[in-house]
Amino acid sequence: MQLSEQVKPISYLKTNAAKMLKELGEKQRYVITQNGEAKAVLQSLEEYERTQETLALLKLVAMSKTAIAEGKGEEASEVFSRIREGL
Repeated sequence: MQLSEQVKPISYLKTNAAKMLKELGEKQRYVITQNGEAKAVLQSLEEYERTQETLALLKLVAMSKTAIAEGKGEEASEVFSRIREGL
């Protein structure tokens, strides 16, 4: 689907909400405009959950990079050695 088909004014949402919700499974999201400006995004719950999971993983990566920069990281070989010893 082209982006131009995903952009809808709020008046379209008001009159076609049920249709738009039904189509969310096929279309990933709608950009809702008000007075010609993008104001909101309407997306399926599944897509929202995937987005939140992706953001959580990216946050973990960022936190890991910060920890490593602060010298709080450990060598992978040391961690794996400890794991093997525990088995």
